[in-house]
Amino acid sequence: MLQSRDLSGDLRKANLRNADLSYVNLRNLDLSYADLRNTDLRNANLTNVNLTCADLRDINLADTHFIYADLSYANLSGVDFNNTDLSYTNLRNANLSGAKLTANILRGANLCGVNLTNADLANTNLTGTNLTRANLVLANLSNSDLSNSNLRSADLSGANLRNADLRNVNLRDADLSGANLSGVNLSGADLIGAKFDVVVE
Repeated sequence: MLQSRDLSGDLRKANLRNADLSYVNLRNLDLSYADLRNTDLRNANLTNVNLTCADLRDINLADTHFIYADLSYANLSGVDFNNTDLSYTNLRNANLSGAKLTANILRGANLCGVNLTNADLANTNLTGTNLTRANLVLANLSNSDLSNSNLRSADLSGANLRNADLRNVNLRDADLSGANLSGVNLSGADLIGAKFDVVVE
């Protein structure tokens, strides 16, 4: 089992499945297309790491830093992001279906086209994120801060947005049919073309 505290070199398409990378410094590495399934990444530093198209299912995360990391097209389905900082990460078209992102930080992240079906994002900081065309069907966004985010053409059907902060959010052409909008703050939100089948108070 790999237990180095610092990794370097070309790790594109590397097989790191089941590796122990806890507390390892992976900053600035290229791990694109790597297999990281079941890998222990607790307390690891993945700042500015390239994880494009990487398979990260069943990884073990706690206090992990992904700031400015590129996770576009990565498979993170079902992952439990435990106290993880994903600020300014690129998650474009990533698969986060069923992921647990409760109370994590995603401010300024690029989530364009991301799959967050059935994901738990309760109490999460999503300020200023790009969620254009994101799939948020049945996602839990209760008590989350989405202020100043771009949700244009996003699918939020059946999502739980109870008490969420949606101030100044772009919701043009978004689908909010069946969503729970109880207690939502929509001050300054752009709702042109948005689809509702609920009453917004």
